Amino acid sequence: MIAVDRGRYTCVLPDAGPETPVVTAMRARELGRKSVVVGDRVGLVGDTSGASGALARIVRIAERRSVLRRTADDDETTAEGRLERVVVANADQLVIVSALADPPPRTGFIDRCLVAAYDADIEPLLCLTKADLAGPEAVLGYYTELELPYVLIRPESDLAELRALLAGRISVLVGHSGVGKSTLVNRLCPDAERAVGTVSAIGRGRHTSTSAVALRLPPPPDPAGDPGWIVDTPGVRSFGLAHVSAESLLHGFPDLVEATVDCPANCPHTADEADCALDAWVAAGKADPRRLASYRRLLASRSGEGDPREPERNPGDPLAGS
Repeated sequence: MIAVDRGRYTCVLPDAGPETPVVTAMRARELGRKSVVVGDRVGLVGDTSGASGALARIVRIAERRSVLRRTADDDETTAEGRLERVVVANADQLVIVSALADPPPRTGFIDRCLVAAYDADIEPLLCLTKADLAGPEAVLGYYTELELPYVLIRPESDLAELRALLAGRISVLVGHSGVGKSTLVNRLCPDAERAVGTVSAIGRGRHTSTSAVALRLPPPPDPAGDPGWIVDTPGVRSFGLAHVSAESLLHGFPDLVEATVDCPANCPHTADEADCALDAWVAAGKADPRRLASYRRLLASRSGEGDPREPERNPGDPLAGS
């Protein structure tokens, strides 16, 4: 299933080629309240010809091998935190799109996306756009212990490296508005016709994509290869993590996990826990103190402290925003 629009679901048949008509379908009543999202593999009955006016029915949703979720809030005691949204099903890779300038990178947001990716058991890829305006050293230095795969994108750069990383996979693109995600999608899929917005004077982009949609990448030079699919998502201001347990939250910070072996049982890992081993780990130079600060901010937000929808700016650290 590649798109949803007002109760109508756009599907492609197995082994369908680029020129094969898509199938429009509606949910069968027997599915009850079970949601159908982009990326779902579904069973169809009825008219699957793709002809104008034809309408099939979705009667079955196959078991999902991965589910990428987010909430509007981090705190599960709030209405926004309890409202869990499935971003996409059956994805292999989360492509975190961040500009290096205009707007500046926000590692707090990237950290949230990494937590969501690890929780969903899908691989992250950092895509740094606007590399003509600023260098990547500060961002890459922040993630040096993670060996996080990344790719740099300039306005006229060759996308061969990125296409190779997308080939044969279903990849979800997420990022703040204004980071150039829609521009990138239009370059990867010239027929996508995704709207491209402009960045406002205060560095915040306008929302230019309003719904998730899966797009088939153009065929590679080797016709036997699978170019893969990308799922373009609306620009987001936050990536709430109320659905992620406190234990799973830590696994979004693999550079800190080893230190917790020396923590006391049931250690909350908060700054006021005197015996928490994370502080000594950072003091010994084994992890970036900003990473620990980011982890603890996320822990605090789960308790309702702070607002995950607003950037948490530290004047001394331009990368600290969420």
